[in-house]
This record gives sequence, structure tokens and C-alpha cells, in this order.
Amino acid sequence: MEKKNIKKYISNGIFIAILALLLFVPSAKALLLQGLMKIGLFNPNVETEKVATSPSLDLRFKDQNGKTVTLNELKGKVVFVNFWATWCPPCLAEMPSINKLYEQHKNNADVVFIMLDADNNFEKATGYMKSREYTMPVYQMASSVPEQLFAGSLPTTVVFDKQGRLSFKHEGAANYNSKKFVAFIEKLRNASLRSASLPKG
Repeated sequence: MEKKNIKKYISNGIFIAILALLLFVPSAKALLLQGLMKIGLFNPNVETEKVATSPSLDLRFKDQNGKTVTLNELKGKVVFVNFWATWCPPCLAEMPSINKLYEQHKNNADVVFIMLDADNNFEKATGYMKSREYTMPVYQMASSVPEQLFAGSLPTTVVFDKQGRLSFKHEGAANYNSKKFVAFIEKLRNASLRSASLPKG
């Protein structure tokens, strides 16, 4: 009986330890979520997540060198914006997929990535990126953010088309390297390029 009780206590202890890791260690929870992404969960639905808004948003983003860029200045490009924080497990879980998407487009002038640090702590955010060997650019907001874009839920991802229109919004972790999402970004790029090349008149 004592051996059974000891085994039971050990099993319970291991379960509690694992549960505590998942609850209190962001990287452990992120690892679990990444595993679920690999089996096909958390794929963003580009059809149901699509949003249509006019290009009237006056957004400004500041990089760690103090340089500011506006959404209006980025017209003519597809803009991928991700609100995240280093303490947020779902944010960390989706980061590898965002990085893979970024790697596909980092030399493409038509697509811009803006990783918005919700904590406004460049040192911590860039430190995290370096520790994972990510080269995605980190920004902070230099203007107010309308609630239609970001209501406080982390992570939140939005994509603007080349006309500056909001064409995608998703709250929560997602696999942004899925075939459907990669195709969605390509569709935005190609459609925008074709429409931009139409003769005026």
C-alpha cells in the first residue's frame, strides 16, 4: 500500500509541476501552443477574418532609433502589423511562424513587417528577438491606436493592403506560415500590383 501511495504522490507531484510550468512559465506554454500549431490548429481563417475599411487611419510607428514611419508613407506596400509582448505565451508561440513568413519577404520591398512591442520596452523586446535569432524589426506606437485595430488583446495581428485598407485582423495566436495565409499575402501583393499598374483615365 505504501508503494502505491508513493507512486500516487510522485505522479501527482509531476502533474502539478507540469501544470505550474504551463501556467507560470511563458516559454513552456508557448512551446505547447507551438506543438498544437504544428498539427494544424490555430490556422488564421483569411476568409472570415477579412475586414473592409477605408484608408483613413493615421497611424505612426517608431523604431528603436527614434525614426518614425506612418501608415500613409507605407502605401504601395502590404503591411503586416503584430501587437505582442515578451511575457505573452501565445505571442511567443506564434513568433516562429511570423519569422518564417518574414524570412520569405524580408528582401521584398512590397511587404513590410511591423512588430509592435506592447510594453514599450525596446531593450527587452529586441533582447528577446536576438536571443531567438529573429531579425524582425521592433516598433512602438507613436500615435493613438483605434479600438477597431487593437482592443488590448495580445497577440493581435492586422494586415493592410497596398491602398492602406485594413484587410485582415485576428486576435489570439495563429500560424502565419500556413499555406492559406502565405497565399493570402501573395494575393494582396499581386492584386495591388496589378491595380497599381492600370492606366489612369
